[in-house]
Amino acid sequence: MAIFSCTDENKVNEDIEKIPMDLKIVRFDRELAATTAETFAETKGKYPYLFPAQYTDSIWIEKLDDTIQIELLSEVGKAFPDFDEQKADLDQLYKHIKYYFPRINGPKVLTVTSNVDYRNRIILTDSLLLIGLDNYLGSDHKFYQGMQKYIGAILDKKFMTSDVAGAFATKVLNYPTERTFLSKIIYYGKILYLKDKLLPTITDAQKIGYSQEQYDWAIANEEPMWRYYVENELLYSTDNKLEPRFLDLAPFSKFGLELDNESPSRLGRYIGWQIVKAYMEKDEITPQQLLPLSAEEIFKEANYKPRK
Repeated sequence: MAIFSCTDENKVNEDIEKIPMDLKIVRFDRELAATTAETFAETKGKYPYLFPAQYTDSIWIEKLDDTIQIELLSEVGKAFPDFDEQKADLDQLYKHIKYYFPRINGPKVLTVTSNVDYRNRIILTDSLLLIGLDNYLGSDHKFYQGMQKYIGAILDKKFMTSDVAGAFATKVLNYPTERTFLSKIIYYGKILYLKDKLLPTITDAQKIGYSQEQYDWAIANEEPMWRYYVENELLYSTDNKLEPRFLDLAPFSKFGLELDNESPSRLGRYIGWQIVKAYMEKDEITPQQLLPLSAEEIFKEANYKPRK
């Protein structure tokens, strides 16, 4: 059986490699850096959708001479003198997306700055992908010094393609209408499983936004975490406080135990991922077929057993 599955995987990889993909990348951040008051109208004419109508031209022109804006564009230019490596990664991602979701076409990609709006570092529509490069300068960058360390830690270019895959996943996957903790961890588990399929060459730590040490911690503590959820009857709880404790970006996960300070945040997502993986190892279905399945069905059939 292993021989067949290995052969199948090789065939999939060959088919994916044959898919033509050459995303159009526009370095809008560089064009903006070169824009002057005299050439502003030309830049705006090319990209009207990047200049919201509620701001007058004079505000935009004034911003061109803003020292913070100039420094922001300068630092992005230093960190990303070209975009070749990132384009190659995005082309590969969209080859995989096209294989598993044939109706999806590659978007036009624009690199922008967002005044370090890390919550919206990736914006994806049907035809456009905006990447806020000032959110990927590296965790120790001076722009991030006033931030909490756990936020700065995710602002690194190694997470960029994973973030794009995550943005795509949220477009094809509906947030659960059930309010249980189980439905939410399975939702995030599906997103991470999609990343397994769409980004087979990056690390699991990159997929979930962890350092390797944080990911290793999650693996080592998988069994006590799961036991905590089960013994405290959290799986079918509808308590909204569970989201900031176990699903949201935070300094750490909040079990109320001594191990909290050592733990990464979002450990509920990690557990949901393991449940979905256990399910998919039993059922040979496509990612598209996985998406609409209920959390209850996945959980019951997965027969998930945590690593000890």
